[in-house]
Amino acid sequence: MTTAVHDATHPSAEPMELLRTMLEEQVAVHTARLNQLMVYARLPRHAGYGPRTLDALAAASRQRIAETAQALKRMSEGTYGVCGDCYRPIPLGRLRAAPQATNCALCERRRPETW
Repeated sequence: MTTAVHDATHPSAEPMELLRTMLEEQVAVHTARLNQLMVYARLPRHAGYGPRTLDALAAASRQRIAETAQALKRMSEGTYGVCGDCYRPIPLGRLRAAPQATNCALCERRRPETW
């Protein structure tokens, strides 16, 4: 009798397709939000937003689009799901929670805050 060994931390083909779908949906959502903010910026009263708030929201949407696009690029290159610092597999649970993650939770906690 043989026993199959599965790496519970590294995504297999089925979860990888789910993660790809999640990432593609995130790109669509953030692109739609950015388009909406651009329309608001052209309105006389900016749809109730201040210009600085609109700029900050647009910058955040652009950042999320860029992060998500980079995750999709890593998928196509075969490096998705590998921590950029320790080079170990990023656990599937972390990828499900943050599919654009570039680091495992341990390495992410070690990074200095950028705020």
